[in-house]
Amino acid sequence: MINVLVADDSEIVRRGLGEILASADDIHVVAQAWDGRSAVDAASRLNPDVALVDIRMPGMDGLAATRELRALPVPPRVLILTMFAEDEYVDEAIRAGAGGFLLKDTPPEELLRSVRLVAAGEATLDPSVTGRVMDQLAQHSVRLTTQEQRALESLTGREREILGLIGRGLPNAGIGEVLHISEGTVKNQVSRLLTKIGAENRVQAARLAYRAGMER
Repeated sequence: MINVLVADDSEIVRRGLGEILASADDIHVVAQAWDGRSAVDAASRLNPDVALVDIRMPGMDGLAATRELRALPVPPRVLILTMFAEDEYVDEAIRAGAGGFLLKDTPPEELLRSVRLVAAGEATLDPSVTGRVMDQLAQHSVRLTTQEQRALESLTGREREILGLIGRGLPNAGIGEVLHISEGTVKNQVSRLLTKIGAENRVQAARLAYRAGMER
């Protein structure tokens, strides 16, 4: 069972999301929060697996909440859900440690799929913004830090292949098909790769791959 916290300042949106999530047999809504502070407080008590967080909320917004949620002793994975597709929000959400970014017009079945992906440690970005955002990140963040360069230099040939495929948006199963290895092997190698490059999740790894030009 995937335990989910829903944070949105609109009661109508919270109820709607709750109904969609409750329709899945493997997802349980453990709490609803109306702003970032109440989301962090609820997460610290209930330890949800996934926090579904709106960006624009009064007081502590979703980006600040994401940073605090990811800093908890038992941090939930964060899936950002918003009406806004501006590039700076995507980039900041990724920097804050979000594992996914969806727009509020996402179909219910895609929302459920994304919650499952994020809960499993996968990454998800709304298709309408993924390519455009990653292209702009590559254009405007070409220079890698010394730490990033050293991390990339430490990767094996196979790890560089996997990082490039993550940058192309492939899930573990897809990477396994391309490299002709099992999904379990990919999962283990991805876990080691994230540690070596200092990424919290696959979205951050994809971002690094794009900035390094490794997804092409």
